[in-house]
Amino acid sequence: MSGHVTVSRAVNDKPEIDPATRQRVLRVAQAMGYRPSRFARGMVGPRITTLGLVIADVLNPFFPEVVSGVLAAADERGWQVAVYSTGSALEREAAVARTVVDHVDACVAFLLDPGAIELIHRSGMPFVLLDNEHRPPAVSGGRIDFAAGMRQAVGHLVERGHRRIAMLDDRGRPDAGERGTRHSLFLRAAAELGLPADAGWVFPAVNSLDGGAAAMDDVLDTGFGATAVLAYNDLIAIGAMRRARDRGVRVPADCAFVGCDGLTLSRLVDPPLTTLLIDKELLGRSAVQQIAAQMTGVAARETVIVPRLVVRAPS
Repeated sequence: MSGHVTVSRAVNDKPEIDPATRQRVLRVAQAMGYRPSRFARGMVGPRITTLGLVIADVLNPFFPEVVSGVLAAADERGWQVAVYSTGSALEREAAVARTVVDHVDACVAFLLDPGAIELIHRSGMPFVLLDNEHRPPAVSGGRIDFAAGMRQAVGHLVERGHRRIAMLDDRGRPDAGERGTRHSLFLRAAAELGLPADAGWVFPAVNSLDGGAAAMDDVLDTGFGATAVLAYNDLIAIGAMRRARDRGVRVPADCAFVGCDGLTLSRLVDPPLTTLLIDKELLGRSAVQQIAAQMTGVAARETVIVPRLVVRAPS
């Protein structure tokens, strides 16, 4: 019996192997961190491919359209999808990654923890990492070009005559590496357009409606004098806009607001929110296409989604 056949029978609990040999093989496999591939096992007989989708928060309105794109593209291929949430908690990502590795054949994930990312990558399953500027080169990715988006948003505000722009940034996101966080991209775009922007133009915000409201209090209480606010996302922008109106600021006459994401909610507020629209369904569909390509041996690559400015109210 060849060595690889012996290992295969041991880790897959086949009967045609001596129990003592099985135990020796399993001890060595455990020491080496070996994990049998569910995808490879599926090649020996008919079995539906299970795709794991890891998102940060099921309550965050950014993710439903991503999920919709993943589900639609997976259904076209006859795959099933298992959705996991990290609850936006960095410390939970490793545990979720271990569950994914044990239960699915391929993975599309929003993850930040390098250890969790490495765990899935090392498993050998097809893997696409979304919205993470620290993506290892060997891992396929889906990236949103926020640099291009910030140039559009800041350029729009400058064209409308704004020279004092506050940026509300998600304080929970770690530094995004050499391509920059959204606030650093904002500062770069502002500088390119001749604004004397510095770190004092950036106000941290919790990623929620209430977080946007609290950050807007900071903008107003510090006397920054903003005539426009550019927010990390639509949730923060809407919370900030509501708080500004509650405090007697006329929107957009006294202060204009721009969000980022293009949530359905941004069309429903009064006034409707100008926003950087991200094609979230395309992000999900593209990730599944990359998974399918990896299953045929295609090397890691990156899909780039460019936000599009949607102007909905005078600003």
